[in-house]
Formats: sequence, structure tokens, C-alpha cells
Amino acid sequence: MTVGGVRILVVEDEEGLADSLRRGLCADGHWVDVAHDGHRGLELVRTGSYDAVLLDLMLPGLSGYEICARMRADGDPTPVLMLTAKDGEYDEAEGLDSGADDYLTKPFSFVVLAARLRARARRAAATATDPGALQAGDLLLDRRPRRCRRGTHDIELTARELGVLACLMEQPGRAVAKQDILDQVWDTPHAIDPNIVEVYVSSLRKKIDAPFGRRSILTVHGIGYRMAQDGG
Repeated sequence: MTVGGVRILVVEDEEGLADSLRRGLCADGHWVDVAHDGHRGLELVRTGSYDAVLLDLMLPGLSGYEICARMRADGDPTPVLMLTAKDGEYDEAEGLDSGADDYLTKPFSFVVLAARLRARARRAAATATDPGALQAGDLLLDRRPRRCRRGTHDIELTARELGVLACLMEQPGRAVAKQDILDQVWDTPHAIDPNIVEVYVSSLRKKIDAPFGRRSILTVHGIGYRMAQDGG
């Protein structure tokens, strides 16, 4: 992936909006495919090779939730940005629980969307030049292939979960503030409630700790979180 342009799949049933997104993203130098229903979107996801997926929530055939959940079940870590007219916190939580990495409510600013994609491309390019792995006990995070493992067990994480975990594992034993995690992992941290970090930490604990009887991510009250140096 280059900072100048990325391969993007837009799955949006509003044809006018989809075409507007395609034209705008192409003008920014990106390569764009478009699908107008869930089944076609999932087909393209599985047969294409994309750097990001812009996924509408309410789609004919398969919903955005279902597509994202199937991507993660297939082991596809491609970053997913949900586009939706819904704006309730439960809708956002459901989208994140299905494996989405970010959430943008309609109507949204194309300038903000483009900025998020550029920021994601910069992070991906930086990660590609850093092959180093992070380790805490038997918990291993290899950022370049975007893989996480506890002992001999592979653990499937979303791109955002990987970012939050890396932020904590880079400073084992030290308390990391929620705002610092936001600044490092999110594209527009100033516009996001720091409490969203709690959602991702909770999800990480369910994946990297609970199945193994561990407790690696510790809460530091009034500050944020700390990664146990021994991996729990």
C-alpha cells in the first residue's frame, strides 16, 4: 500500500452516493470498485485484494454487519469503515463487535473520509517497514504480517484491535492513557470519545486473555491501561 493511493471497495446501495464516493476517491488517486448489494460486496471482498472496505450498514441481501463478520471469520483483516445512517451507540457497538475498525455516520464529510484513508495508508506504510515483533510472556504480536499469537494459538484481531494492543505492548509495565491510545491508533482522535478505547480493550480481553485464563491488560484507574510484562 502506498500513501498516494490505495485499493478500496465501496459497498453502498445508494447509487448516487456510491458514484460520488467512487469519483471522489478516484480523484484522490485511489483505485475503487463498487458493489450495490451485500452478496456482490462479499463476492468482491473474497475475490479481490483491497486495502480498505467502505461498507454500508443497511444493504440488500446481506447487511454490512454480516459481510464484516464473514470477513473476520474468513481470517480477512482488511480494515473496514462502516458507513451508515444510524447513529445510536448500540448500532456503533454492534458494528465494532462484528469486526469493523471504524464508523462514519451519514451525512459525513468527504474531506474527513479522505483524511482517514490517508492516515490509514501512512500507518500501514510505516508498519510495513517495521518487521519487529512485540512480546509479553507467551503473547506475541507481529505487526508486519498483522498476526497475534498466544503460545501456539493464533488469535484473530481487527486492525483497530491490533493497533490498541501494539500501543500497550510497546510500553510493557507502563500505564498508557486512553487519550494517548486514541492519538496513536485513531485517524481523528480529537473527534472521538476516549471511552471508545474501553470497547476495544474489552474485546481484546475476550480474545487474548479469557480463553487462556490470563489477565494481561490491567486497568490503571484514572489513567488508562497497562500491559503486564509477563503477558499475564
